This record gives sequence, C-alpha cells and structure tokens, in this order.
Amino acid sequence: MEKSSKPIVNLIIPVHNEAQNISWFFDKLTAATSELKDYDFNFIFVDDGSTDESLNIIKKLASNKSVKYVSFSRNFGKEAATSAGLEIAEGDAAIMIDADGQHPVELIKSFVEKWQEGYEVVIGVRKANSKEGFIKRYGSKVFYTLLGSITGAKTVSGATDYRLLDKKVVTEFKKLTEHNRMTRGLIDWLGFNRTYIAFTSPARHSGTATYGYRKLVKLALHGFVSQTTKPLQVTGLLGFFVTIISFFLSVFLFIEQYIFSDPLNLNVTGTAMLALFLSFLVGLVLICQWLLALYVESIHNETQNRPLYIVSEKSR
Repeated sequence: MEKSSKPIVNLIIPVHNEAQNISWFFDKLTAATSELKDYDFNFIFVDDGSTDESLNIIKKLASNKSVKYVSFSRNFGKEAATSAGLEIAEGDAAIMIDADGQHPVELIKSFVEKWQEGYEVVIGVRKANSKEGFIKRYGSKVFYTLLGSITGAKTVSGATDYRLLDKKVVTEFKKLTEHNRMTRGLIDWLGFNRTYIAFTSPARHSGTATYGYRKLVKLALHGFVSQTTKPLQVTGLLGFFVTIISFFLSVFLFIEQYIFSDPLNLNVTGTAMLALFLSFLVGLVLICQWLLALYVESIHNETQNRPLYIVSEKSR
C-alpha cells in the first residue's frame, strides 16, 4: 500500500473522567477534520488515570486506525498527559485540545492555515468564558503579567493549551526533562515563530471540571519556580532594602524621641518600636522561607529522577 504524501497532523487529547464527552467530542473532531482533505489526521487519546468508563470508550474508538491511545496507571495530571501525547506523536504537526468541548474544534482549520503560512506555534487565546468566575478570569491576567515580567518570555493573557506545534517544536519539547512542568510555559520558553487566534470558550458539554482552583494555583506556583530564579533574587533585594530602611528609621526615631524630646509628638515607645520591626521582619522571613520551600520542593522532585508518568497500556 502506497504511503500517503499528505501532511500528518496529530490531535492530542488528554482525558480524565470524560466518559460523557468522549464519543460526542470525537464525532465533532472527525466532522471538523474531514473538511481538510489535504491532510491526514491522527487522534491520540491520553487517559490520565480515569476512574469512569473513559478508557473503555477510547478503546472502542481505537478500532479506527487513525485513533491511538495511552493509558496511565494512575492520575499523573494534565501536564504529564500532554507530554505523553507529544512523545508518541509522529507527523508534521500536533494540536493539543481538551475533550470537554471548551476548545472549539472549528478553529482547527484556522490553526492549520496559520501553520501553512509559516508559523511554527499557533496559540489559542481565550477572550471570554461565560462560566468563568471573577477570581479565575482576573487571576489568570495577573499571573501572565507577572510571569512575563519576571521571565522575559513573551506571554499573552488568556493563552491556553489549545495550540498547534510544528514537528520541529515537538522535537525540541521532547528534549525537556522537567518534572514539575507547565506545558504552555515550556513552549513559550522554546520560542519559534508564533501567532495567536482568539476564541470565545463555550460551556462544557457535560460533567464538571476536574482541574480545580487548587491544581491551578499549584500549577501557577510551579510555573514560576520552574521558569526563573528571579523570585529568589527579589527576596534578597527585599531583605537588603528592609535592613537599610529599618536602620535609618530607627536612627530617625531615636533622634526624634531621645535627642529632640519628641517634637513631632509621636509618642512611640521603645517596646512598640521593637515589636513593629520584629513583626515586619518575621513576616518577611516567613515569605522568603515559603519561596525557598518551593524551590527546595522542585529540586527534591527533580533529584528523585522518577519517570514523568507510567503507562499501563496503549494501542498498538
């Protein structure tokens, strides 16, 4: 049988307890990709330790030769699932997309068109989400602003994991060895020629999101410590400035209180002064220790050298 000369695009779909969505979502994917006659599409499902019927449904879909799957031995997280999909992806490009329906499949055509224009990374940027709360919406903006300012990498507020990667980007991504990883941050770090496509996120087709605020906060924190050591430098600068300010303020209060007999009527006692400075410095030390703990945790996880994920089974 003659091998197809069409460009091959892999669709990587992380799954965790999405039994109610998988078949519906696969139908939407096949309908959207069937319109792109000049490309061959492979569908790579990565089951991230689901406890419902997700894996059984995926296995049934795997009777289609264009469908592959990987199943983890337990839940290792979406970042590990995405990495596993990229690891087995073979072809000319890969598109990462969620199975809950919040990444519009209609954009696949636009992603591929931008790729054909020469862009090596095409990123979906969420501009609106009717179900998104105040904290998540504005917390995301603050996070990306801070991340961009301290890492120097180009970040866009609302950028999602819904993105297309050229095969050269996928090749470089596979060389990365971090365990505490934020996929979108690593892709931003890699660079390459990129463009952005804005979209409005629809509501989930069914079920509830398993990626809650706790996981998002943990991902954001590890995103900071894995991308840059500047927070450590900031804590050092804070300590320096606090020491200088405390010294001069102490000198000022001493002169005002004991040499000029309190002409400003501040009535600050020595005990109050000491308590104020100690409270502030103790708070600063605790913040610094918290940041250091994050780095120590990251170092601990890296030195363990455990695999990023364990595959329980996979399609042939």
